[in-house]
Amino acid sequence: MPFIDADILSYIVIAALLLFILGSTIKVMTEYERAVVFTLGRYSGVKGPGLIIIIPFVQQIRRVDLRTIVLDVPSQDVISRDNVSVRVNAVLYFRVVDPDKAVIQVEDFMAATSQLAQTTLRSVLGKHELDEMLAERDKLNSDIQAILDTQTDAWGIKVANVEIKHVDIDESMVRAIARQAEAERNRRARIISAEGEQQAAEKLLEAATILGRTPEAMQLRYLSTLHDIAGERSSTIVFPMPVDLLSGLAKVAAALPNSEKKSPA
Repeated sequence: MPFIDADILSYIVIAALLLFILGSTIKVMTEYERAVVFTLGRYSGVKGPGLIIIIPFVQQIRRVDLRTIVLDVPSQDVISRDNVSVRVNAVLYFRVVDPDKAVIQVEDFMAATSQLAQTTLRSVLGKHELDEMLAERDKLNSDIQAILDTQTDAWGIKVANVEIKHVDIDESMVRAIARQAEAERNRRARIISAEGEQQAAEKLLEAATILGRTPEAMQLRYLSTLHDIAGERSSTIVFPMPVDLLSGLAKVAAALPNSEKKSPA
């Protein structure tokens, strides 16, 4: 076994100790990271990015990522205001803006934000009806985002956006919604048909008023109708009975004595 000189061994130990101290002293932080520094357990500042120097055994650091974090909120059982049971899940976008608060004010900001997002999702959606959950997602997303952003501000976290991904409902409720949609379409069809009849009646009234101003206009309309009938290759000729003549005969009949109205026995 070769003999190692004591001086060389001491140099090796000193070099290893210096390398260990140098590795513990010099830290490199990337552009999206910050180091929260504690000196003897007390907060002493935030350093980074780039090269930072730490006093070994005296200072400790906690690395914090400043990039936007995408958090998937698990499916939550929600009972809407109209007593419909649904399962809703969402996705949350947030980032750390104050690394010192994210480390000091909360033990685990990821878990805390996830739990807060779940409870807020249930409480906000429980105040709305099923139709609002399906049709007004943008408004619900804004409400949830505002509540989360207010409550996580003390943790140094900025909630950028909340998106509701799925609203799962029971199969029986799906059939009920389909029947409701069909009834709504039938209602709209009837309203549109009634409005069409009303508009047609108004136009017919306007046309009758215009034709009634000049008797010759009615004759021209009659000739136009005969032309249309002849174009259909029909042998039927229609002769309209003047309404004025019928009204005149009715007046004459009303003016005659009752004896004259009766036919001879």
